[in-house]
Amino acid sequence: MKTLRVKIAVPAIAAVMMLSACGDSGGSEAEIEASNEAASAQLPNGMTIKEQIEARQGQLEKVGDAFKAIVDQLKADSPDIAVIQEAAAAVPEATEGMADWWPEGSGPEAGVETDALPAIWENMSDFQEKVGNMQEAAAALNTAAQGGDMAAIGEAFKNTGGTCKACHDDYRLDD
Repeated sequence: MKTLRVKIAVPAIAAVMMLSACGDSGGSEAEIEASNEAASAQLPNGMTIKEQIEARQGQLEKVGDAFKAIVDQLKADSPDIAVIQEAAAAVPEATEGMADWWPEGSGPEAGVETDALPAIWENMSDFQEKVGNMQEAAAALNTAAQGGDMAAIGEAFKNTGGTCKACHDDYRLDD
């Protein structure tokens, strides 16, 4: 058993040493500690920066899941309007309060993995306008979905997706 541990430990140590030699060690101990402190700093809303980033990522994943459900139905030979209606209703709900999801300090500088670009905080008024556009489009999508007209749903979905893309183009790492 001890021999097995040595055989596993030696390659792991070698890998760490090679990464360190390449300058990809993930930062010095002081940098890592500063990053951890930044991530655990409390925001005025009572959340830590890490909690804030994780919360917004979770809400955006809900939006992505709802969009996928809608796309799947729009591509189906016999779309299930109830699925579309439920998913479309989830989008405005998931984006409620979205304008407040990017408080100062919750960008990449916090040391928490995020696709949010610093441009958000450099151009906050433009970013907030795009968030508002998305929320308006999401409400229109929900209205169209609840009405059941597939053509109107398709158009509203296209518009909503366009508002997402407009924001992603300028404010999110390429995905």
